[in-house]
Amino acid sequence: MHDLDLTNLRLFVAVCDHRNIVRAAAEAHLTASAVSKRVAQLEARLGTPLLTRRRHGVEPTPAGESLREHARELLLGAQRIERDMAAFAAGVRGQVRLLATTSVMAAHLADDVAAFLAQPAHGGIRVELEARSSAQVVQGIRDGVASLGICWHSPHGADLGGLAQVPYRSDRLGLVVPRGHELAGHERLRLAQALDCDYVGLPVDSAVQALMVRAAAELGRSLRYRMIVTDFEAALHVVRARLAVSVMPVDVALPRAADYGLAVIPLEEDWADRRFAMCFRNENDLTPAARLLRDHLALQAAPAID
Repeated sequence: MHDLDLTNLRLFVAVCDHRNIVRAAAEAHLTASAVSKRVAQLEARLGTPLLTRRRHGVEPTPAGESLREHARELLLGAQRIERDMAAFAAGVRGQVRLLATTSVMAAHLADDVAAFLAQPAHGGIRVELEARSSAQVVQGIRDGVASLGICWHSPHGADLGGLAQVPYRSDRLGLVVPRGHELAGHERLRLAQALDCDYVGLPVDSAVQALMVRAAAELGRSLRYRMIVTDFEAALHVVRARLAVSVMPVDVALPRAADYGLAVIPLEEDWADRRFAMCFRNENDLTPAARLLRDHLALQAAPAID
């Protein structure tokens, strides 16, 4: 069998995704006939039909479905090779991509990564950080999009089954209110004491949002959302304007509390004490640079995950 052409594989995956040769061709800035010819070349080389032509498009055959999955892995591997070789060409000895939830990114992760990169032995390593939801972090690791991921570790969080994992940090959620608010004088409180407030919420795929909705439902109540914002910084500005209160990690809110005129009150519930896990596909998939970063971040871990 001749070597498979990556361009042909990339076009074939696009055709399968779109279920349409014309749309795949337009996406690749090619003619439909050119894409059809490349698919035909693949079928000839592999000796089996890969697509079933329908009236309004195409569908992959069982062999085509199998090829699509294998092709995705090959294309991801090729992307990693190109990225790593480009890094070496630029004088970088290692490049690590790290996905993390907004809570982790907003709290300690940037400082932890900065401390890692500040070590002379790590001067040739580049780290890419990207914020995603917990489910997206886990899917990104499964798909090979990144080497390491950090997300909320909980039965209610993303499914980490099949992934290697080590503990990272923990946080505690707290209620953030303007100074002078009727709840501002509490040292700690329970969510039930604050259910009559107007809230500023985060997007529905946020782990904090999911926790809040579940906790309120267990109390037979629902939260009153005055507005939804994209991140913690925006939520703090809303609270500062005295438009609503918010729930977020205490470590995220406290550094801004004095300047913004806010009070941060830790929540007493067990669910408000969150642990985070660092996940990866397996030890063999990690580059030396990724292993160094994983080991450094693991040193920042809270007590072991139950």
